[in-house]
Amino acid sequence: MDQAKESTKTTQGKSPRVLADYNNYDYKGQFWQGREYEDISDRKAIQRLLPKKAKVFIDIAGGYGRLANEYLPRGYGKTIIFDYSKTLLADAKKEFGDQVTTVQGDLYKTPFKDGEADAMLMVRATHHFDDLPAIIQELARVLSKNGLLVMEVANKKTLPKMFKYWFGKSDINPFSREPSKLKELNQGDFYNYHPKYVEQLFKDNHLKVEKVLSVSNFRSPRLKKLFGHKFLAAIESPLQKVLAPFRFGPSVYYKVRKVK
Repeated sequence: MDQAKESTKTTQGKSPRVLADYNNYDYKGQFWQGREYEDISDRKAIQRLLPKKAKVFIDIAGGYGRLANEYLPRGYGKTIIFDYSKTLLADAKKEFGDQVTTVQGDLYKTPFKDGEADAMLMVRATHHFDDLPAIIQELARVLSKNGLLVMEVANKKTLPKMFKYWFGKSDINPFSREPSKLKELNQGDFYNYHPKYVEQLFKDNHLKVEKVLSVSNFRSPRLKKLFGHKFLAAIESPLQKVLAPFRFGPSVYYKVRKVK
């Protein structure tokens, strides 16, 4: 979701919130071209983490339903795709019809009831939010007790970022727990998070970490050009678990359960 325009929305009594506005943007055709490796890596991760059963499942920031073919075959009772973009939701509805319910809205204040969902998924969204504590609090509100959330987080503490910091190529300290705010070309702010910071937020909201995966461990244009996405995806699969304790990859996946 890195090429879209950024917009801001102000909530009463609070500072503006960053939202990625994908209305009238061909996210599927433009962004995902040449990112087959990343797409496969995401799919391998959620195949391992999604629950087998759910009465109400919500794909948060699910866009056009890129990952729908991974969760629809599981036969959840009700499947909802929630996103800020009306354009992407229209694409999802066109593709999947009555298999999904689409809901448009602001993730900082969703239209869902307390405890409405017993399973949720959120992938490639955290890097757009300037207030991750508020996002996780809202997700915890919507999740039922004992419900499961599978959430991907843009990782601040990767090996390339460490080397850039050590050799003076970046002044962003990957070891500090504060979120980092980056500037991307032709874009607004872009946020990365330290795993320990995220895990404390889970704890604060009664979300217990059950599984962790390190994902897209070889996300590099040079490596993709040299080895190809199929080879990288093949060696990615076993390493998602092996590298999980190190929180190595640019994407860290969490499976958390609401315990209270």
